[in-house]
Amino acid sequence: MKTSVSAPEERLVGYARVSTDEQHLGLQLQALRQAGCGTIYEDHGVSGATMRREGLGRLLQSLRQGDKLIVWRLDRLGRSLGGLISLLEQLGRRGVRFCSLCEQIDIDSPSGKLVFHMMAALAEFERALIGERTRAGMAAARARGTRLGRPPSLSPPQCREARTMIEAGHPPAQVAAHYGVSPRTLKRLLETAAQPGR
Repeated sequence: MKTSVSAPEERLVGYARVSTDEQHLGLQLQALRQAGCGTIYEDHGVSGATMRREGLGRLLQSLRQGDKLIVWRLDRLGRSLGGLISLLEQLGRRGVRFCSLCEQIDIDSPSGKLVFHMMAALAEFERALIGERTRAGMAAARARGTRLGRPPSLSPPQCREARTMIEAGHPPAQVAAHYGVSPRTLKRLLETAAQPGR
């Protein structure tokens, strides 16, 4: 005898957000209820620049496979394209579908999937541009002679003083403590300072 497994019952879950205490959720809530949302999570007076929001956190915990998340407008979910793509991909892996009413983005439809893939491509392009600008900035800084990274724990004169103290018979651990570094760090700094061209 073959047992049929029923698909998870679809729940339409809404999310609404406004950035300031002076703004109101009324328009979003009305649109989400008309779209069939039985449960709506809210964030009031919270910026979309951060993904750490109380209402959004409770929403993500409540969503389960077969649910459909609906927002009034895409920027209500988040302002960062990369953050939005990451969140929607995470939901997709959990079997949660997505719809944005104003932009008419519905991941269930071919056009919605196309828009989502275009957004993902744009987010990847944005990340590549940021990486390219960062690398170009670092190369320009090196060309100007700017040292990148954390400054050394000891300056060149301090390294010379430390070496002189050790050669005079002071224990390396005592010298390291004098300069506030570990013996291992002192040893590495002195080895680096002893390299040709330094």
